[in-house]
Amino acid sequence: DPSSSTSTQNSVVPELPGFYYDSEKNRYFRLLPGHNNYNPLTKESIQYKAMECKRLRLLEEEEKQKKKTTRAGLNSSVLLQKRQLGLLSSTSYCRLVHELKVNCMQRRKIEIHSPDSSVTGTNNFKIIVADVACERIFTVNDVEHGGCKYGIINLSGLGKESLTVEMYDNLYFTNRKVLLSILGQNLSSLTHFLKLCLMGIAETPGCASLLPASLFSSTNPGDRPGMLCSFKISTAWSCAWCLNPQADNCFSTGLTRRVLVTNVVTGHRQTFGTSSDVLAQQFATQNPVLYNGCRSGEIFSIDVRQRNRKGQSWKAIRLFHDSAVTSIHLMEAEHYLMATDMAGKIKLWDLRTAKCVKQYKGHHNEYAILPLHVNEEEGLLIAVGQDCYTRIWSLQDASLLRTIPSPHPSSKDAIPSVVFSSRLGGSRGVPGLLMAVKQDLYHFSYN
Repeated sequence: DPSSSTSTQNSVVPELPGFYYDSEKNRYFRLLPGHNNYNPLTKESIQYKAMECKRLRLLEEEEKQKKKTTRAGLNSSVLLQKRQLGLLSSTSYCRLVHELKVNCMQRRKIEIHSPDSSVTGTNNFKIIVADVACERIFTVNDVEHGGCKYGIINLSGLGKESLTVEMYDNLYFTNRKVLLSILGQNLSSLTHFLKLCLMGIAETPGCASLLPASLFSSTNPGDRPGMLCSFKISTAWSCAWCLNPQADNCFSTGLTRRVLVTNVVTGHRQTFGTSSDVLAQQFATQNPVLYNGCRSGEIFSIDVRQRNRKGQSWKAIRLFHDSAVTSIHLMEAEHYLMATDMAGKIKLWDLRTAKCVKQYKGHHNEYAILPLHVNEEEGLLIAVGQDCYTRIWSLQDASLLRTIPSPHPSSKDAIPSVVFSSRLGGSRGVPGLLMAVKQDLYHFSYN
């Protein structure tokens, strides 16, 4: 945690009102009220300077390849020897090997090519989302005049030594801010789609749009279909698509104090009133059940097969955080649910007993809506904090495996967006972590 050094310093050196202690000069300096004059000596500027110094130090250590594993004696030869002696089971061996790989990941910048030279290097990355096969990355980029535009990055070039990818821009853009997006696949028709929740600016109401993925294809640019579904709504906070066969034509949108479930084919909508804004959503696959995380800290589920009734009786499972829930992830067996909140807490809930069974410490968040990335195959949990650090935990014992500093100075508009997969670029792709910050794209090799 970048604030750990500050907390340690404050515990040793007494804090005096109106003064700050400079550890390098070993003396106190007076904090003068700024009023309308520029005053560089503020607590915020001092904290930012300390965090920036730590970030640069960590980047320097990574460049020098000073990798420190979280467990003593964790190296490939020791693991292999213990496995051959029967001291480690296959499951434990694979888990520890993945931990070793995480600690040895190295950052390399990716060169982005495009048929149109005006596409690359002009706008900041806001969101990157991988498709089901991890062959392509859908991007949302901020534009200078406000709003967002979309693009597709082809990852097939990651397997080459030069680490190049191709980015195809799309003329479709919106004057709204894209809050989040999801990529999915309709199992019945095998057609890919893209669901967007667009948060309107002051003069424009919000809207939810369902776009076919072929709209962003680099082939046949002249023959592209339009929106599958689009309607105006109040401020949108979250969205989710149902992959259960009983409701595979439905998607949900989390709004201000209500949940809206829409059937794309029939146009039928169900509205479920809530006592708080719905900031996170995910459908289960075994049953058409929608899980929702609210600003109040409540997590509840809805069976979309039942009709909406007055009162709160339609809420099935109910869990509670002490702060606003910003992201939820239903585990593969659907017995456990991972959730994170604005207090920086990440909890693993057992849905059968409605109890928290694990907590993953070290995440930093105070007000941002930040996603969770869970890779059960590798046994890893990944989250980017508001402090712009990317942290990786072990799903097994909740230990923090690695903290990756951002290549850019931390700021509200420079929080990295990441994608992790063991097959970036398709079934024969390369494993690793993709990180998009500002106008740059980085690959952390995982092999």
